[in-house]
Formats: sequence, structure tokens, C-alpha cells
Amino acid sequence: MLYPDPERTRLAVLGSPIAHSLSPTLHAAAYAVLGVPFTYGRHEVASGGLDAFIAGLGPEWRGLSLTMPLKREVLPMLDRTTPLVDELGVANTVVFRQSGSTVLRAGANTDVEGLVRPVEALGHVPGEATVLGGGATAASALTAAVRLGARLVRVFVRDTSRAGSLVALAVRLGVSLEVLPLTDLPGTRHGFVVSTLPGGAADDLDLVPSGSDAVLFDVAYEPWPTAASERWSGAGGRVLNGLDMLAEQAIGQIRFFLTGDEDQLLPDEATVRRTMRAAVGLPPVIHA
Repeated sequence: MLYPDPERTRLAVLGSPIAHSLSPTLHAAAYAVLGVPFTYGRHEVASGGLDAFIAGLGPEWRGLSLTMPLKREVLPMLDRTTPLVDELGVANTVVFRQSGSTVLRAGANTDVEGLVRPVEALGHVPGEATVLGGGATAASALTAAVRLGARLVRVFVRDTSRAGSLVALAVRLGVSLEVLPLTDLPGTRHGFVVSTLPGGAADDLDLVPSGSDAVLFDVAYEPWPTAASERWSGAGGRVLNGLDMLAEQAIGQIRFFLTGDEDQLLPDEATVRRTMRAAVGLPPVIHA
């Protein structure tokens, strides 16, 4: 297959902590199927270290995947951004493109589709949504909930005074938003919950599904299963975990790395998806 800048073959995921990341496994599986000579590693980069890391990269670098705490810090370093990045103020993907003697840095957000596609695969259309956490992934969760049909989103955070960016995003999206302390999470039943909290952080919360079609999307995957996800499934609800999201957002990243367009389908994408999911122990198709 043809792709721009074929001499740029090196990729990596950055963040802190990063040792647990399965992104290298997913990407390696995809590139083997696609027959492209890309390598993909991982690097520990803490808050404040991204600018220096990017400045030290050589001409062999094609792009980066970004996780916490870098998804917002990267924005001033980008030359081009997709409309979704502009809307959310969050980028999880960077591609380096040669333009004459200049290297341009383009940023994209594939987290939203990483959340949307697994829920759509279950056929779930939530009228209301609950989001746990207020970080960069929560912005993607809010946007995903709206794209899935939610008209009201309740966000539960540790510090409501730091949720201003989510409030502004909700206004732009035209959705009703309630921001509440995490300690006020009601013991009522929920139809659709996205937990963006670190692994295990939701274990003591009272999360009860409203019925057999209710979905808990817990973006954590290490450790897995979490106590919250086990209680939810034990009560009859359906569970999606962070690997479902990771695989789908990685597909968007691979599209962007290859073509500069996260919406352009890969050759034989169904086979790529199945191979990636198998590489991290997921079933061939999404189910819960």
C-alpha cells in the first residue's frame, strides 16, 4: 500500500505511567496485517516533558500516540489540528509530515470514536449518560455520549471547580450537563455509565444497572476486571472495558498515521480489527 513519507517508520505511545500500555501490541499486530514496516514502542514522558521529547526526535519518526497527562499539553506544539481536537481541546495522536524543508505536526483525537463504536456495536442508544471523572478522557466521553444520542449527561468529579472546560464543551455540543461531586453519586440505577477513572478508582462507588441493556464502559484495563465492573455484570448489566476502547481508538490512529485522515478506512479493516483484538485477548467481535 502507498502512504506519504515512507522513510518515516518509527512510532510510539507516550505518557506516565506507560509501562502497562498494550498499544505496542495492538499496533504491531495491525502493521503485520497491513504489511507496513513501522515499529511502535513506548516511552515514559511525564507532564512538562513532551516539548523536549518531540524536539529531540529524528527524521525517522512518523508519529506519536498520547495518553495521560499529555493530551492537552500537546496542543500548543501542533501546526494543524482536526475539527474535533479544536472542539474538545484534546489530542491523542500526532503525525509528522514533511512539507518542503519543514516538518509539520498534525494532531487528531481518536478517543471519541474509540468510545462510540463499541457502544454502537451493542445497539445501545442512551437518552441519559453518567460520566465519572473530569480529565481529558472525560471530554471525549461527553462528546461520545452526545454522538450516541444522550440529551442529558451527568458528570461526577472529585473537584467541581475544575470542570469549567467540560461545561464549555457541553454548551458547544448543545447538551444539558450537570456537574456533581463524585461523593454525591446517587444509588439510583444507571442506563449508561462511562468511567474515566484510573483502574480500581470506581470500585467503591454505587453503580447499579437499570436493566439488562444497561452499559458500563470502564476505560480501565489494568487491573481487570475491576470490582465495579464485576458488580455491574453480576447485577445483569453489560460491560465494555478499556481494551475495547483502546483497540478502536488505535484503528483511528493507524488510519491517521498512514493517510492523515482518521476517517479513511484501512485495507481489509475487518481483518485488521480481528487481529488486533485477538492480540490483546479480546473476542473477535464486540459483545458484553
